[in-house]
Amino acid sequence: MIGIFKPEKHIDPIDEGNVDDEYRRLRIQVFIGIFVGYAGYYLVRRNFSFAIPGLVEEGFSRAELGLALSGVSIAYGLSKFIMGSVSDRSNARYFMSFGLLASAACMIFMGTSPIALSSVGIMFFILLINGWVQGMGWPPSGRIMVHWFSADERGRAVAFWNVAHNIGGALVGVLFVWGMMIFSDDYKSVFYFHGMIAVLVAIFIWMTVRDTPQSQGLPTIEKYHNSYPKTFKYEEAHESEFSAKQIFFDYVLNNKLLWAIAVANAFVYLVRYGVLDWAPLYLKEVKGFAFDESGYAYALYELAAIPGTILCGWISDTYFNARRGPVLIWFMLVTLVGVVLYWLNPAGNPGIDFTLLFIIGFFIYGPVMLIGLFALDLVPKKAAGTAAGFTGLFGYVGGAVSANVAIGYAVDVAGWDAGFMLIIGACVLSILLVSFTINAEKRANQEG
Repeated sequence: MIGIFKPEKHIDPIDEGNVDDEYRRLRIQVFIGIFVGYAGYYLVRRNFSFAIPGLVEEGFSRAELGLALSGVSIAYGLSKFIMGSVSDRSNARYFMSFGLLASAACMIFMGTSPIALSSVGIMFFILLINGWVQGMGWPPSGRIMVHWFSADERGRAVAFWNVAHNIGGALVGVLFVWGMMIFSDDYKSVFYFHGMIAVLVAIFIWMTVRDTPQSQGLPTIEKYHNSYPKTFKYEEAHESEFSAKQIFFDYVLNNKLLWAIAVANAFVYLVRYGVLDWAPLYLKEVKGFAFDESGYAYALYELAAIPGTILCGWISDTYFNARRGPVLIWFMLVTLVGVVLYWLNPAGNPGIDFTLLFIIGFFIYGPVMLIGLFALDLVPKKAAGTAAGFTGLFGYVGGAVSANVAIGYAVDVAGWDAGFMLIIGACVLSILLVSFTINAEKRANQEG
């Protein structure tokens, strides 16, 4: 696969007088490409949740569907790590567009083949494949970010880019409502309708994304902006592609700060998906929401993340000198309060439920973004995909799988209160783990 997607070769530098215009144009172009592209990935990653109520009516239990849904998280977490290493040595343009095409194909098959939804085992297997190719979305986006945006602007750039998945996630709910109207209340349209749109997005990625500045005849972003990383010593050798051994053993597995935020990420993701994935069913069963109300509530949760994530990145860059830990802690504290109130709010108060979902969405996605950004800050850019994949491995295999399987099982056995106790505990543990990074990050920042 590395040979198929090998990085674009560096070409001769363009005329110095054209550098500013080309850099400005291409930075906007590649940013739009990975923004729209990553939003497209979410159309065919988080859509299964909207099929759960229909599948429950067909006789599947919550635990069974939670197990099936975990296939995405298990494969995605592993893929984000492994494919992250591959992406560090690949062409982001081809890598990202191919992954989305493959994911769209999985969803179209799931929605149109009679056998696809016939058993938990088959659903799990298809979602496992889908989760693996979904791992080809974040790492090439991270590669683009670290090659086209310098360290001192990356907090804002990544924050703006990161809201792409919230837009994609919100569109999952909106498109579900539209698909139900267009395709005569067929809940399976959440698979094939979303998949068809994702195919168009994959073509857009191929048309807009370019691999590195050097592949377009431009200088490195560090040289162009005269801005160098603070959390490690930048060297010219970092512009060469690393071997897999160098990436894993020199920059990832021996990085203590990276380990700390990776474990914390497991608990952040349990909160994120514990609220999100079960929202359609929880709002229907406990709060009495209709399917369209649940769809719009789901969309609101995702859309709230847009201002929240941007604010989080801006605060981190502007008031904390690119330190990520303190902002992570404050945002998780507010998330904790929002989750508790969402849980305790009695049925019959939909306005309060909408407001609390907005608050949780506003504050939980900042930490999600910051941990990925934190990982990019801690390693040279040729190891960025692997570092981000390492935190994603913990986030998805640890956190998202627990949100799918453990919460589904807990609700089946002990009711929704048990599910919310797991989410609340995850909030507390994420705050404790991130607190361990504060002093180390502060020292590294001062030395840089």
